[in-house]
Formats: sequence, structure tokens, C-alpha cells
Amino acid sequence: MNTTPLTSLERPAAGTATPWLLVLMHGVGSNEQDLFGLSPYVPPHFHVLSLRAPFVLGPGSFAWFEFDVRPDGSRSIDGEQEQASRTALVREIAAHAERLGVPPARVLVGGFSQGGIMALSLLLTEPALMHGAFALHSRLLPEVLTLAAPAAELAGKQLWVSHGLQDMVIPLAQAQRIREHFGALPVALEGADFPGGHELRPAELQQWIGWLQAITQQETP
Repeated sequence: MNTTPLTSLERPAAGTATPWLLVLMHGVGSNEQDLFGLSPYVPPHFHVLSLRAPFVLGPGSFAWFEFDVRPDGSRSIDGEQEQASRTALVREIAAHAERLGVPPARVLVGGFSQGGIMALSLLLTEPALMHGAFALHSRLLPEVLTLAAPAAELAGKQLWVSHGLQDMVIPLAQAQRIREHFGALPVALEGADFPGGHELRPAELQQWIGWLQAITQQETP
């Protein structure tokens, strides 16, 4: 993969001298326009950055990595693509934060489905990059667990995990596995599960926005 910047959309922060950076990552088969549609609802003190995944699946359709579903329902990923995307995300997030003058203590990274998967992987492997992460209808990659930073480096990090009770794309059990894993780490874990399938619904969005708002009101370095 080359080192050209990832395509992105941005909504500047407003009304603050100390903005936060909110990084949004879409699910497989979508693009940067998808989650950018949430920006009108995001608190104004966030600079919203919506990134496009680097691997092309079709017109307007992109992925952070490709994968296959085995007959037993388990998944095998393209590990080289996942690593390339993770490397690109570290570079992009750090570059945008530096450009905006936002320290890691005011950076939140997350996304929906595969975008949330990438956020969880970044939180585990590059915790110094951010204050916290959020995963909407996602799962934890076993392939990344061996790359995780020491647990002490996650102390004080924030994590939101939410899922659909009837999600048939990524089953609810995956959210439970995320919570079990991070529950054993020094991370402030919040979130809930909501009626519905593999989509975002108003009640979930409302609570997630409330989480964003609450975090920015906390004292940070």
C-alpha cells in the first residue's frame, strides 16, 4: 500500500479554543460519506474526521480489509490488508491531530462494523494515539491480540461498545466478547445493546452522543 493520504471528509469544531478530534471509520462496502452523516448531531467542540478505507471493492464501496466466512461461521481476514490499514490509520490520525493542534488526550477513534473493528485494534495496539475508542456493532480481531500494548498503557482510556440485539451480521456474542476482554483491562467501559439488527437506531445514537458529551466534560491533561 502506498503512503498517499486516505480520502476524508471533515467538519470543523466550533465555539472552543480546545477542540477534540472525532475520527469516524465506516463499515465494509461503504465509504466516508456514510458516518459523516452523523456530524450534525456530534457536539460542536469536536472536529469530525470521516475516513475512507483504502481497499476498493467496487464503485463507492471500500474495505479496511477483506475476509472470508467459513462454513462454521468463523471468519478469516486478509492480515496484510488489515495491517496496512492499521498502519495508515495511525499515520492519518497522528497527522490530522498535529495539524489541528489536538493532543492525544482529546482524540476519540471509532466506527461502525469493520470501522469499529479497526478502532478496537488501534486502542489495543496504539493506546498512546488516543483518549478512547468506540465500536458500534463490531467484533474483536483475535489476530491482533498478540500485538496488544501492555495493559498499563490502557489505564484511563475510554471505550464505548454498543450492538443490536438482533444483529445477524455480527452476532451479539461478539459484543460480549469485546466487553469480557476489555473488562479485564484498566479501561473505562460503557455502552449498551439495543433492539434492532446491523444498523444504528435513534436510541443507540442518542446514548452514544451523550457518551461523547460526557467525556469532553471530564478533566483531561
